[in-house]
Amino acid sequence: MELVEATAADLDALVKRWYSLAKAMEAHDELNALAADVTETAVGGFRAHLDDEAVTDYLVVHEGETIGFVTLREDHHPSRQYAQSLRIVNLAVDDASRNQGYGTDILARVKDIARDRGCDHLTVSCEWQNEDARRFYRDAGFRPKQVDFAQPLE
Repeated sequence: MELVEATAADLDALVKRWYSLAKAMEAHDELNALAADVTETAVGGFRAHLDDEAVTDYLVVHEGETIGFVTLREDHHPSRQYAQSLRIVNLAVDDASRNQGYGTDILARVKDIARDRGCDHLTVSCEWQNEDARRFYRDAGFRPKQVDFAQPLE
């Protein structure tokens, strides 16, 4: 398994997988409801990633077949001792490839990328109600650090 940096030619593969991830997240909170023009918006968002030096999208490729994707964003907080982080923004493995160790392999590659970029820690967030994701990250050695709160404005 390898992580291959995505290019403009990969936008459809990224959007397809992101949409599947986003649809699954709708079940966890009403604030995750997708907009009607979500595909166009997603294409624009991934296209913007190509021009953003802090964000990198990777396709997860196993034996020549794309089986998922991961989006990483570098952050810097100069006032903190642990100042340089790499954030896992999206991590998705296709349904047919789940529970085969790919998520763990992806995290190992992400750690290598973070070290190569001079980062001193990783961050990730997931939906509070998504027990599978919470368990996955806990089992991988992540620990809770903060809680995000959300409130719709009506």
